[in-house]
Amino acid sequence: MDEEIGPEKEDVNSVLAQEYSELVHILSSQSPTIIMDLYQMMPSDGGNINQLGPSSSSASLTAHIEAMLMYFKSADAVDCCNFLQSLCLLCEGIPMHLESRIMYAAAFPNNDDLQSPATELVPQRNTDDCEISSCSVTEEMSSSPSSECQDIKRPRIDHWNLYIDAVMSLLLRRWDRLSKCLVQDVQLDNVWVSLRVANRGRDRPDQTPVSVDRGSRTPEPDGDYGSMESIVTLETFLQGCTGKVTVLVGQAGSGKTLLMSCLGRQWARGLGLIPSSYLFVLLEFRQLNILSRPLSLSELLFRLYLPLNGSDDEKRAILDYLISNPEQSCWVLDGYDEFHSKVTRQEVQRGLLDPETPLPVADLISGLLNRQLLPGCTVVITCRVRDVIDLEGISDKVGQLQRWDCHQIKKYVENFFGVKGHSTSRALGVQAADLLLSNRHLIAMSSLPALCNICCICVEHLLLKEKEEGTRYGARSSDRMEDRASEERKEVIEKKVKRVQIQGGTRGGCKDVMMDGTDGRVQLPQIPCTLTQVYLTVLCAFLSHDTDGGGRNVKPKTASLPQSTMSTLNILSQYRSELCELSRLAWRGLEKSNIVFLEKDISPDVLEFSVRIGLLLKVELRQEDGMLLNAYCFVHLTVQEFLAALRIMMSNDVTDIQLQKRFSLKTRWMTKSDQRTVFTDSLHLYVCGLASPRCTPALVQLARTSGGTSWVQKRQALILKLIQKLCLSNTLTGPKILELCHCVQESQDHQLAKLVVGTRTNLELRNIHLLPDDIEALAFVANSVGDNGIGLDFGACSMESECLDVLPRCQYIQHLSFRGRKYGDKFAEKLSSILPKFTTLRKLEFCGASLTAIGAASLASALQNCPDITELNLSDNNLRNEGISHIADILTELPRLVSIMLGRNNTTLKAVHFLIRKMSSCLNIQRIYADGIKEVKVTFFQTSDMNSHKIKSEPTISLLNQKWTKPEMKILATSLTCCPTLSVLNLSGGQWHVETLKTLTEFLPKFSVTEKIIVNDSCSSVEGLVVLTALLSDCPAVMELHIRLQSPVQVSMLFSEGRQQPAISKNISKTLCLSHCGLLPDDLQKVWKSLGTSSDLTVLDLSSNCLGNKGLKKLLDVLPCLNNIQEINASNNDISMEGVVMLAGALCSHNNLSQIHISDGGKEQVILNFCPDKSDNKHQLNLFRVNNSSLLPSDITMLCRRLAQCRSHLELDLSRSSLKDEAIESLLKVLPKMASLQRLNVSHSIISTTGALMLVSCLIDSQRVTSVDLRPQSESFIRFDRVKAEQASCRLTCFSLNSNNVERLLEILQQGPQLSDIDLSSNKLEDEGVKRLMEILPKLKITRYVNLSNNRLTQQGLLDVASALCTCGNVSAVEVGMGAEERCLIWFGQYGSCEKTLSVTESSLERDHLIRLAEIISNCPSMTKLEFKNNLLQSEWIEHFVKLLNGSERGCIVSFEEYWIRSVEAVSLLCRCLDLNSNIHAIRVHNTTLHLSLMKSTELTLVGVEGYQIAPISSIIQTCPLLTELEYFSQNSLGVEGVKLLCSVLPSLPNLASLSIGYKETCATVVEKLSEVLLKCAVIQNLTLSGHVIDDPTAHIVTRMLPRLRSVNLSHCIWTATGKLLLVKALGQCVNLEELCLDSVWLDEDSRVCLAQTLRNIHSIRRLKLNKVVTVTGPPGTNSVLDLLAAMEGLTKIEEIQLEGWRMADRGAEWLTRLLPIWTELRKISLPKNLISDQSGDKLLEALRSCSHLDELLLSSNSLGDLTAARMALVLPSLTHLTVLDISDNNIGCKGSVSLAKAIMYTKSLTKINLTSVGTSELCAIAANLAHCPLIQDVGLGWNNCGDEVALELARVMPLCQKMTRIDLESNSVSAVGVEALVTALQSCPALQLIRLWRNKVSSSEAQKFSLRDRRLNFSSNLM
Repeated sequence: MDEEIGPEKEDVNSVLAQEYSELVHILSSQSPTIIMDLYQMMPSDGGNINQLGPSSSSASLTAHIEAMLMYFKSADAVDCCNFLQSLCLLCEGIPMHLESRIMYAAAFPNNDDLQSPATELVPQRNTDDCEISSCSVTEEMSSSPSSECQDIKRPRIDHWNLYIDAVMSLLLRRWDRLSKCLVQDVQLDNVWVSLRVANRGRDRPDQTPVSVDRGSRTPEPDGDYGSMESIVTLETFLQGCTGKVTVLVGQAGSGKTLLMSCLGRQWARGLGLIPSSYLFVLLEFRQLNILSRPLSLSELLFRLYLPLNGSDDEKRAILDYLISNPEQSCWVLDGYDEFHSKVTRQEVQRGLLDPETPLPVADLISGLLNRQLLPGCTVVITCRVRDVIDLEGISDKVGQLQRWDCHQIKKYVENFFGVKGHSTSRALGVQAADLLLSNRHLIAMSSLPALCNICCICVEHLLLKEKEEGTRYGARSSDRMEDRASEERKEVIEKKVKRVQIQGGTRGGCKDVMMDGTDGRVQLPQIPCTLTQVYLTVLCAFLSHDTDGGGRNVKPKTASLPQSTMSTLNILSQYRSELCELSRLAWRGLEKSNIVFLEKDISPDVLEFSVRIGLLLKVELRQEDGMLLNAYCFVHLTVQEFLAALRIMMSNDVTDIQLQKRFSLKTRWMTKSDQRTVFTDSLHLYVCGLASPRCTPALVQLARTSGGTSWVQKRQALILKLIQKLCLSNTLTGPKILELCHCVQESQDHQLAKLVVGTRTNLELRNIHLLPDDIEALAFVANSVGDNGIGLDFGACSMESECLDVLPRCQYIQHLSFRGRKYGDKFAEKLSSILPKFTTLRKLEFCGASLTAIGAASLASALQNCPDITELNLSDNNLRNEGISHIADILTELPRLVSIMLGRNNTTLKAVHFLIRKMSSCLNIQRIYADGIKEVKVTFFQTSDMNSHKIKSEPTISLLNQKWTKPEMKILATSLTCCPTLSVLNLSGGQWHVETLKTLTEFLPKFSVTEKIIVNDSCSSVEGLVVLTALLSDCPAVMELHIRLQSPVQVSMLFSEGRQQPAISKNISKTLCLSHCGLLPDDLQKVWKSLGTSSDLTVLDLSSNCLGNKGLKKLLDVLPCLNNIQEINASNNDISMEGVVMLAGALCSHNNLSQIHISDGGKEQVILNFCPDKSDNKHQLNLFRVNNSSLLPSDITMLCRRLAQCRSHLELDLSRSSLKDEAIESLLKVLPKMASLQRLNVSHSIISTTGALMLVSCLIDSQRVTSVDLRPQSESFIRFDRVKAEQASCRLTCFSLNSNNVERLLEILQQGPQLSDIDLSSNKLEDEGVKRLMEILPKLKITRYVNLSNNRLTQQGLLDVASALCTCGNVSAVEVGMGAEERCLIWFGQYGSCEKTLSVTESSLERDHLIRLAEIISNCPSMTKLEFKNNLLQSEWIEHFVKLLNGSERGCIVSFEEYWIRSVEAVSLLCRCLDLNSNIHAIRVHNTTLHLSLMKSTELTLVGVEGYQIAPISSIIQTCPLLTELEYFSQNSLGVEGVKLLCSVLPSLPNLASLSIGYKETCATVVEKLSEVLLKCAVIQNLTLSGHVIDDPTAHIVTRMLPRLRSVNLSHCIWTATGKLLLVKALGQCVNLEELCLDSVWLDEDSRVCLAQTLRNIHSIRRLKLNKVVTVTGPPGTNSVLDLLAAMEGLTKIEEIQLEGWRMADRGAEWLTRLLPIWTELRKISLPKNLISDQSGDKLLEALRSCSHLDELLLSSNSLGDLTAARMALVLPSLTHLTVLDISDNNIGCKGSVSLAKAIMYTKSLTKINLTSVGTSELCAIAANLAHCPLIQDVGLGWNNCGDEVALELARVMPLCQKMTRIDLESNSVSAVGVEALVTALQSCPALQLIRLWRNKVSSSEAQKFSLRDRRLNFSSNLM
């Protein structure tokens, strides 16, 4: 932060005094070593250090701490600063806010002369002393006398001094060469450096280095690489660097190299910080880069640095002195960022390196830095900020060069133009400063000295160009305006010297205009909009220096200025070739990471030109052999990168792949993992800027040889595409996003900006040092979001005050967040000045910062001007109570505020009380939440909610974890009585005393609370419980009281919603919950006494206490007093069976006690439910449930005897109780005495087959039994009727019932009542047990079925079951299947009148089995149907079986399905069957199935063949001259041969009356030949020729046979218009026609008119099928559909009409309503897809009343609704013959569903109903009423989003619909709960074959489990 936004300076001694007590506490927790280190900072007379040691006592340490703090409280400010800084660095556990305050105060001593905290200069060492030191070392190594040593040392000193003199001359020459180009003098005391403390923590990605202007506060080390200690001059910074490694960091162009040369100049003149007796070695890393071989320290000095012409002895003497006195050398290593290698850090200290050993340069430098070479020498190394990471752990001191501020920039600009010495330049100086400070790009560049020089050249170029243009259009006027504008600009700059308004570069344009005091105005030169355009202008400025005179092109004002005024395009065009070579050079350097170029790399002409104009600078390099070498570099790295970018955009030698490889987002913040580079990583920015359309003309000028405009635009498009890809990325970090914003801004593409914000609603920036141009880039992107808004989140980001000045340019900010200790009161004050400018701001966060009450006051003042703010977050600051009050005062001024967070602000309970008191004045407060002092949050009602008619909930208060005392509770309670009505009051977490609790209960009746009060952890004893219990009687508003004393302690009081003063009445219901309270039986008396005489208690929960049987008795004794009680929970109270029996007695004696639930014999669950209605108790079903209990026979006897006294109807539930046989025996003895018992539940309780058979015997013992349904470890019930049952049901499944114990079962069944069904499936009966059952079967009275599935039957058992068809007269059907799903069912009907069927599937029958079956069938004259499917039968066996069969008068249908029945085999089998059995009446072959119809007849009436060639069939037809019907359907073409064969056969069939030939025959000739033969068959009356191609000749032939036909089917035929017209006309002559089918026939206008006339002529039609008839539109005024409908008026005999897909709409439906009363014989009407509306449907249904014989009603895919459904409820009951109803794909609603349910109730003949996708999921009523449809078989309810409730209703109805075979529930919302109910119901529905459940809320694993349980459940998309 800069000085403007930093916190105020505080007196350092005052700060120490104010924080004295907290510092004592902190220091007391530190180690004695740290205390000793701090104590040593006191002078010797300040304290007695000898008294302090590591083993000192705690009291001794505290005494020394206090003495030390007392000393520094009054010590000098500088000493106090040093002490506090050391304290912060050494101590741990210092709070963030305290450390921030101390560090800031310590950074600013209160005296005027700022003294550096660095160590003062070390006095120069005496050379004699050094010699003595050196001599002593030498004497240890040599035995020579000391006089001889002196003779050796003297020459060594002389050589040393001579070499130092030579170095001084070298450095002075170097400075003279550099200073020639300087604009102003360089002084180290005028250069500012920020001290940094190296961060030795873990490497963090994208850590941003901080750059803070001098005078700023001390940031904390929570964000950037290192934390700032203070801002000092460079001279001060370098003090004390002797013998240390000092790092000076700065950006490229910040002047590091120049400053190091200046440091060398000062040393050479004896004025610097480095003593002149020291050796000063200045090495540049760019020089070290050229060294390719290892070299020694000697070679580094005498060959590379300063070659020495002396002898080797001289060199040796100098080196020996250096090695002996390394501390007398200073090594300046400049430009580490340019080093191609990398220094290494020695983690483990190693030995010294040998100076004589040649080493690689990197190792040599690393040795110096790691103290392995010349230990004790002084090292100063310069680098860029990002490279300082490499030096982490090596450096002793780090400082960063500060950017120039506006004053320094302005001063440099004035000097730049002032040194020229003529009036023109001096006049331009003021304009130049004004222009430069008005453009954000120029001012950002100018903050670096090197770039500031370049900017001055650019501004000079712009001003000269503008001046010349002004001269051209009017010199006099321009001069006057220029003078006035200059004066104006001077005045503005003087007034705003500390706050520069960056006016250039806005989106709207690039020009600024300055007004003077009059009406005149001066227009400044055009300012580039982007950084790229700035550099393009800079390039032109350099090119404009190309004059014959050379130099800076300084000429008199009157001289012409041809070059400077040339247009950009002209300049670029003129120097195209030079720029081409320079850009190629720059690109090649970029590719090879090279910034220094040799003469051989550049052509002489271009080199001379570049040096002349200043683009290239000459540098001297020394080769390895010591020879000087001329080299050159660009004026700045950014210029090289810009030229490289130009190369990319204008030359095709840079491929797209190379471009994509180079194009990546490079930030100015690096981590250890990032690859080092010498460049500034600005290439991508310039490339993005050159992709802007504004740069296209310039690029085209440069790229003419590369393809011109199209090539440039293609390259620009590629760049934009790469940016677009980055915009859509969601993995970019904060620095990368910021860099992306810069790229988008450079491109000036607003669509890309929209992409950035389109994928990011909030831009997060963390630990980044932000500059104003960063904010500008964010603004460019953020402003593209428009009204959608965007958020900016700054986390610990350092930013200058100018950043906040620029921030309001982000016009659509909705969320603004500042997090980090960097942000304090000064920052808040600055932020407050701009907050009202954010008109769209909705959310402001200023958290985790250093805000105090002062800053809060500033923010509060500004927020009053932000009425649209909705969220505030000021948590984790240091507001304290005063700051909270400032914020609370403005709550009423923010009408749209939703929430405000104020936690962790060093507040007390006073702040919370203050907020509570605000509730009375601020009525929109919704909730106050405070969790100790950690979190404080206030939420608000919205104005729209308060003004709406919705019921507004009351506010809530939550004050958690506050340790209330009695006085504090009294204060709080008093405040709460003054609060408006609250919905919830939460005071949990207090652990109160009983007196505090009593205080609350005293005030509680005065509270206005509507919902509840929560005081968890407040009550810990029975005494407190009794106090709270009294509230139910003392406070009428309390409706429920919940108390739990065991951990976690919970207490809550619930109130009646909205009731302010409820009156006591009988309707009030109250709840008391005292669970987990450890209550004893004696405690109940205290509770009853506390409750008083209140009888309003409805729910009492005493669970999980210690009541036992004694406490239960006390509870039952008090029941008569609880008049309104509805439920009592006494679970987990250690109640035994004695208590269970006690409860059974209570159920019998208390009239209002209706249900008792007990588990584990009373030890776990004990729940009593009461019935409030006491009337008619005899009809009330009481429930006594004992689950999960181990019941002994004695327990059963006692329990049932007590329950036998119950006068009301009773259900006894003994489920999951493990009933043993003895217990069952005891139960059976008592059951007859339990006259009120209605149902006995023994689910999951039967463990043996013997026990199950014992329970079945109740069919004999009790005549009231209606059903016995038993399963082991599953649901099992015995149901009773009130009186004697007419018939019963017996289901004994999944037991181990076998042939041994089946006898007992049969005995019971014979003695028992009539049975509706017997289910013995899934037992172990096997053949023997089934045979025994079949023997007894005739003696059993069974009405419905016997299920013997899954009993391990073999083929012999199958035969025994099939024999029941003969032995039992009432057996109607037998189904046997022995496949994967074993199935065996015997169905029963009425005696003597039922038709019998036999079905055998997958049973692997043998020949003998078939013979036996034939015998059984022959003895069964009522057999009507035999079905054999996949039984592995052979052809010979089938033939023999057919031979043995006899036909009957009524006929018998036999079908065989085997995989081998195909083609020739099937025909061969047919022939043999016809030969073997003369009773075959009809044959049909379909796929792999052979159907035979046996009847005593002399005629073969039907041959139906599908899918075979005609040739094999013809042999059969020829043997059947009496054939009357022939059906042939095939997918194959007959062909010519097939037609010939068929034509040859037809004449031999004189009795053939019906012929159907359906196949795909595209040859019209074939049909023509067939028609000629048919014309001769005069007896044919029914003809089907569907799917044929009929040409005109064939149509003529067919028309000749039509008049004699009764049935014609020409569906799907293809014919010509003429042929079609002929056929339709011929149909009009068919006076006897009864059936006409023209499905899917295309009718033109003529044929339609003709068809209408035909229908008017034929009155004999009974069945008319015109589905999907396609008609063309006729003449205007006609309606083809209506014409056809009108023609049907005479069809009075019609029985079936199908008009699917006519789209007749309401007008057509209206015609039908006129016709239906005439069609009294109608049996089927099909109208799908006819656009019939709900109103028309209503009328249509009403008209159907006349059709009393209607069987099928198909109305799917229309627009029918509730109105039609309501009409169905009235009409369908009259249609008593209706069997099929289809109204799927309509819009039936909930009301319509109810109407349909009423209609279905009366459709007793209904067999199929399709309600797929009817528009409502409320189909429960329809499912329930299916129980009234005894014949229902197929139910379709798919695609309705039905839930479990429909599935549960179907499960209830399924057992009642015994003929149901299929249910479709696909694509609904049935979950596993509903499917489980269906599976359970399927066990009672053996006839049901399929339930479709695809696309429901059942997982794949659950579906698989259900399918394994019952294969009839289908969860796949394929139909089964």
